[in-house]
Amino acid sequence: MNLVFLGPPGAGKGTHAEILSKEKRLVHLAAGDILRRNVKEGTELGNQAKSIMARGELVPDALVNDMMFAEIRSLKAKGSEGFILDGYPRTIGQAEELDRFLTREKMSLTAAVNFDASEAVVIERLSGRRICAVDGKIYHVRNMPPKTEGICDCHGQPLLTRKDDQPETIKTRLAVYHESTKPLIDFYFRKGILRHVAADGDAPSVQKMLEKLFENTR
Repeated sequence: MNLVFLGPPGAGKGTHAEILSKEKRLVHLAAGDILRRNVKEGTELGNQAKSIMARGELVPDALVNDMMFAEIRSLKAKGSEGFILDGYPRTIGQAEELDRFLTREKMSLTAAVNFDASEAVVIERLSGRRICAVDGKIYHVRNMPPKTEGICDCHGQPLLTRKDDQPETIKTRLAVYHESTKPLIDFYFRKGILRHVAADGDAPSVQKMLEKLFENTR
């Protein structure tokens, strides 16, 4: 089973990809994490991306595609039953290149899942999100608070607010999503593989809907 998770930032894609990947033996491929790992490890692709980001430019589609394709190619060695793409593709161009790549690899997408979340819920979730500086574990001041306010449960370190989750940047992120990424909903609808999940509810209720959607799918 190979899935693409779509939806605005804060819709819960990462949270539910992590849960579903464990249940279905899928590999959760989070584009942002993969990019940061390549930069940290100093891979050839990571060094190219680092120099581009240092100039304040967007990482080009071709470079992002190469990173994601390398991850997908490595799946056979991991014994997985497939993958969940989270944060990729972000543009129609990336989606078209992904299709061509999967065709060459004799693979295909099972579904593209759109996490349909309202702007009000997205803003509340993002502005309340806190991150562990050690391992990136995500908390939320209301929905998933740490045992001690502001402190990571596992490492005892102060939790951080990502720059992207500052209230003044959230609406900008949503504007970028609507301009560049939302057209993917129509793209996958025309391919006949789009599925919708109402994502305004709490994590357990959304997860039940997601499980029902794929209970008989491998």
